[in-house]
Amino acid sequence: MATAPVATEHPDTPEEAAALLRVLGEDGRSVRIRGGGTKSAWGPPPEPVATEIVTGGLGRVLEHNEGDFTAVVEAGVPLARAQTVFATAGQMLALDPPLGDVEAATIGGVLATADSGPLRHRYGGVRDVVVGITIALSDGSLAKAGGKVIKNVAGYDLAKLFAGSFGTLGLAVVVAVRLHPKPEETATASGASDDPSALAAAASTLARFPLEADCLDVAWHDGAGRVLVRFGGAAAERQALAVEERLRTAGLADVASTVDDDDLWAAQRAGQRSADGAVLKVSSVPGDLGVVLAAARDAGAHAVSRAGLGLHWLTLPGGGDLAARIEGLRAALAPRACTLQDAPEPVRAAVAPWPELDAGVLELTRRVKARFDPARIFSPGSFVGGI
Repeated sequence: MATAPVATEHPDTPEEAAALLRVLGEDGRSVRIRGGGTKSAWGPPPEPVATEIVTGGLGRVLEHNEGDFTAVVEAGVPLARAQTVFATAGQMLALDPPLGDVEAATIGGVLATADSGPLRHRYGGVRDVVVGITIALSDGSLAKAGGKVIKNVAGYDLAKLFAGSFGTLGLAVVVAVRLHPKPEETATASGASDDPSALAAAASTLARFPLEADCLDVAWHDGAGRVLVRFGGAAAERQALAVEERLRTAGLADVASTVDDDDLWAAQRAGQRSADGAVLKVSSVPGDLGVVLAAARDAGAHAVSRAGLGLHWLTLPGGGDLAARIEGLRAALAPRACTLQDAPEPVRAAVAPWPELDAGVLELTRRVKARFDPARIFSPGSFVGGI
């Protein structure tokens, strides 16, 4: 049976998006949201939908309030372009996930997937930098929460609810974000070991000190790893040099620091994605770092870890029975939550992408879906539990 063609819509304003969704909701036509398309393969192979809404028309920076370090942007703005605007005032949005091909990742896509990068160590995730949101719902309404003032607490915190919802509740059309000063100088200290326990112990020790580091990561590949600590600001080089002694005391080798560190952190971000392998995002307590790195070693996987946060991206190279290797790695890491992100489509069809949820949590998630998308038109079947 031939698959029905998918209609593509390009709304240019939030009001156009809301009006379009009202018609789709009334007709019961399913819809998928597409921003830059850099994470469209996450989750299970998608169910067929009637309409794809492309957010490129919602691509404006509406306000940049330099004095109070806030901005209001439409959700289709590429994150890289927004950062360029903010940088003209020496500011940044403290989100640095992988941006994909031609740096196409949009702010709405980063919100929908709750993606993040090394700066999460200091500044938190997307939930922590979005202070207001406007969403278009399947009944055609535009709902707003929060505002553009950092301490505004009016209304329900829809931004936190929509973060990581994978476009299954509604369409974010406008977000207000808090900004931070962009450091003019950076420096990174690092130390190496082929022992996962030694790396974990060193990272744990550093995480307990008031270092004011921007990033604290571990990189593991080819049977060895490094602890990486990055600082930003006028004192960055001095801070990195001071950390060298702590790394040596922790028993790490090849200790060094550098101010030419952009490539180190670009590699960390790149290590969260794979074009032909499989990436498992593992959520654990920070004290599990040694266990996660040992599992990566035993499975022949590469790892990128936010050492102080308990977040890890483990990449299994492609080839062989990749689905079986994913399940084996999941078993080794149980009961830690392992979400399959990048993987070839046949593997995503064979392996459940989401970890199992507690029955009570799943029921609550279903109720939230029913409340915000009663027509069930937004990306049906693409979220945890088939939501």
